[in-house]
Amino acid sequence: MHVPAPSARRVPVFALLLAALAVPSVFTPAHAQATRNFPVIGTIHRLDPKLDELIPKDAKIEVLSSRFQWAEGPVWDKASGTLFFSDVIANQTMHWKEGEGVSVYLRPSGYTGPIHPRYSKEPGANGLMIDHEGRLISCEHGDRRLSILTKGGGKRTLVDNYEGKRFNSPNDGCIKSNGDIYFTDPPYGLPEQEGPPRELDFCGVYRLAADGKLTLLTKEMTRPNGIAFSPDEKTLYVAQSDPKAAIWKSFPVLADGTLGPGKVFFDVTSSAGKMPGLPDGMKVDNQGHLFATGPGGCYVFTPEGKVLGRIETGEKTANCAWGNDGTVLYLCADMYLCRVKTTTKGAGW
Repeated sequence: MHVPAPSARRVPVFALLLAALAVPSVFTPAHAQATRNFPVIGTIHRLDPKLDELIPKDAKIEVLSSRFQWAEGPVWDKASGTLFFSDVIANQTMHWKEGEGVSVYLRPSGYTGPIHPRYSKEPGANGLMIDHEGRLISCEHGDRRLSILTKGGGKRTLVDNYEGKRFNSPNDGCIKSNGDIYFTDPPYGLPEQEGPPRELDFCGVYRLAADGKLTLLTKEMTRPNGIAFSPDEKTLYVAQSDPKAAIWKSFPVLADGTLGPGKVFFDVTSSAGKMPGLPDGMKVDNQGHLFATGPGGCYVFTPEGKVLGRIETGEKTANCAWGNDGTVLYLCADMYLCRVKTTTKGAGW
């Protein structure tokens, strides 16, 4: 998702109260956390009693750490019990672990070119994934590619172009059970969203098959962003972070892995600009409920598109991920890393 330049963004007074939990300004490895009684922010806005079956009535939005320039793209690594996430503007990948706090995992995370003049306001990696072999995959804004962190050290490019033209800036992705990677490519990581060095005149949704074949699935969305499968992988959800058409779309996944005609799953265009945020990252639970960030926080939808409520952080909420035993929802909300303990479980857990 595109965010304002740091100088234009407000710094809530609350952030100054989190010094004991905050990441140091130089992002040196954090000392062990002295407490698990984390501060809380925001509220859980309940629109339907069925939300109580997914999020307990006494659930809180806990702040685990702060002071990030723009937190994004969280993913839980089951092998290490670690949450990885991006600080896109800072060009860093972070990791958080219970009792240890936050430290830098990768720097640079998504842009390896000259720092001056600054290539982009959002140069770093955005969406992160863990593949079936436990390797970290990054959607890199600045280097305009999907990369994988190899077991022996260093990165390998998975794909960086469509028919010889460089991607705009891969933003978010999800991995199908067969190993295929589905990802979005808006222009948010480019110096200017239009004009050079942009090479494609559309924003695509792609599939990188496990055998390395790249397929353009659709170019009908103006700003494709977050992306997730339904539990049975028969539906692909894609968020559109366009304030003029702030929507989520659902696409039937065909037998060959391509997509059928999409339809609007939910439209929040009327809320764009009135509440913080736009349709962005999302995850699905094992019952098919969609947890999708958008104006006002993280929406909770039924598979039929009914809103049960919102997890309202009070900030632009960028993305979310299931973690721990699959019942904890981690949220990246502007400068904050947060979590909510639920009574549902993420798909695939």
